[in-house]
Amino acid sequence: MEMTKEEHEVTNLGYPQTPGPVMSTVVHVQADTVVRDHIVWSLFNTLFFNTCCLGFVAFAYSVKSRDRKMVGDVIGAQRFASTAKCLNICALTFALLVLVSFLIHFIVVSTSNISRQY
Repeated sequence: MEMTKEEHEVTNLGYPQTPGPVMSTVVHVQADTVVRDHIVWSLFNTLFFNTCCLGFVAFAYSVKSRDRKMVGDVIGAQRFASTAKCLNICALTFALLVLVSFLIHFIVVSTSNISRQY
């Protein structure tokens, strides 16, 4: 049986015929970076701490971030998520400052009323 040149080349393709170690190449593909869109935090701020409508604006940016993430624009999603995070921090800070100032005012007024009664 005589092999033609093409048949000889086909038989030489494939795994090495020697019993030595087989070299392999491993390619690591990084998964997409996880972008947090802060939508739950924005919704919470919209419902409970909507100081100067910052919670609502943060919610809008969170939705934009989620939309960009679904399209595959990771950089745009990160930009919108960063803006939403800053707005959420501002809304929460302002709301807590207002809440604390009302509590202090209530405590001061009630203690002054109690002291006037005696």
